[in-house]
Amino acid sequence: MKIDTKSKKVNKAWLNQHVNDPYVRLAQKEGFRSRAAYKLKEIDEEFQLIRPGQVVVDLGASPGAWSQYLRRRFAPKEAGVGGAAAGQLNGRIIALDLLEFEPIEGVEFIQGDFREDEVLAQLEASLGGAPVDLVVSDMAPNLSGIAATDAARIAHLIELALDFSARHLKPEGALVAKVFHGAGYDELVKAFKDQFRKVKTAKPKASRDKSSENFLVGIGLKR
Repeated sequence: MKIDTKSKKVNKAWLNQHVNDPYVRLAQKEGFRSRAAYKLKEIDEEFQLIRPGQVVVDLGASPGAWSQYLRRRFAPKEAGVGGAAAGQLNGRIIALDLLEFEPIEGVEFIQGDFREDEVLAQLEASLGGAPVDLVVSDMAPNLSGIAATDAARIAHLIELALDFSARHLKPEGALVAKVFHGAGYDELVKAFKDQFRKVKTAKPKASRDKSSENFLVGIGLKR
């Protein structure tokens, strides 16, 4: 049997990088499901987006690190260091993902594809008409390696998140969405600027340098 030695070397290099990543180690130490928690943490600290008492929708939530961070921000002060202890949350978190999601106390989870109308309807029903303070989206499509196809898939997810935000955010609400530099990026920035009064970009330190991922932050609807 022929063994792809190049592939093995790449996998080994990635594994070594992952194991030695300071954010991976910190996530393990602090009980987060992935290093992604620190991306949202940095964005939150820069823009002061998350406050107790809010209604937040977490799109593309699996494995749950962003929901974990949100939960800790909403936990009662007596919960102690990290705010991870059990207790009534001062806020509401609705998480959605196509993948399975290990339950997090106090987080409502809907499993399904955000691109499907019936799943979107389920999310809207769960909100029950309540206005949303913040939408966070770590959604990313399965990439094909074909630039035009991947750009279209990314744009479609962002358009859905923008449309949902336009219909459900409070006037002063905000959307945080993961995007990728490349074809179609400028159009996505323009779409944000068409919808929000204030638009910022963020590249958290927790995002790997080699990654083309970036985050767009839109604050305050134009209406």
